[in-house]
Amino acid sequence: MPSVVISDVRVPPADAAATPRVELDRVGVRYRLPSGRTRSLKEYALLWVRGQLAFDDFWAIREVSLNVMPGECLGVIGRNGAGKSTLLQVIARVVSPSEGLVKVRGRVAPLLQLGAGFDQELTGRENVYLNGVLLGMRREEIAAQFDSIVDFAGLGAFIDAPLRTYSSGMAARLGFAVATACEPDILLVDEVLAVGDEAFRAKCLARMREFAGRGTTMILVSHDPQLIGDFCTRVIWIEGKGIRSAGDPVDVMGDYHLFLNDSVREPAQLGGS
Repeated sequence: MPSVVISDVRVPPADAAATPRVELDRVGVRYRLPSGRTRSLKEYALLWVRGQLAFDDFWAIREVSLNVMPGECLGVIGRNGAGKSTLLQVIARVVSPSEGLVKVRGRVAPLLQLGAGFDQELTGRENVYLNGVLLGMRREEIAAQFDSIVDFAGLGAFIDAPLRTYSSGMAARLGFAVATACEPDILLVDEVLAVGDEAFRAKCLARMREFAGRGTTMILVSHDPQLIGDFCTRVIWIEGKGIRSAGDPVDVMGDYHLFLNDSVREPAQLGGS
């Protein structure tokens, strides 16, 4: 099936509650990786010129079908490399699917890597405007929210200093403040709460609860079972590049942890025999 991405689809108010915010139908993301090793960049270039490079297909995710409804908080769990981050990148339009159909309805705020889109040579103020525009905000919106963004990030006079002078924590706070100032319809959160100190984490959680209270759709990737349990109304478990299980958070997380425990025991049993 050819890939089609439709974003910012308008939904009539009467149908808004019944229409998914996010629809994925048999979505897959494929990367082509060179097979074999080359000893140098020169050797790689020569093979490329001669048309002798061979490639293997690597599927990050495949055959993923999923609906996320308005106001739902969906948790995404799974082992490292299972495809969780790729799934969020597809929904955020950072990665285009190789196959399948994706529909996203509404403004998306992707918290995939805080501060990843910042320019180190620009000031914090300039980065606020740059990232606000990238998130779909108008300049007037950014100006109206600017003071609250700076206040949430706790940067004070540092807002006019170049970003290269910021600590990683300062950049993370600014990234979260900008991304959540755009009043999104869909909030994507990928392990960003692992960055920063406890005070920053508490502020982030409080803001996320505000979004949940306003009916914002959230998709949350995390290895923290307490965070998933506190926020999520449904959980999907990604394994083997696809969805292995979906449903009640307690049930799905219970099955996942049993799977992890079995995975740890099996190598130990093999080694002892």
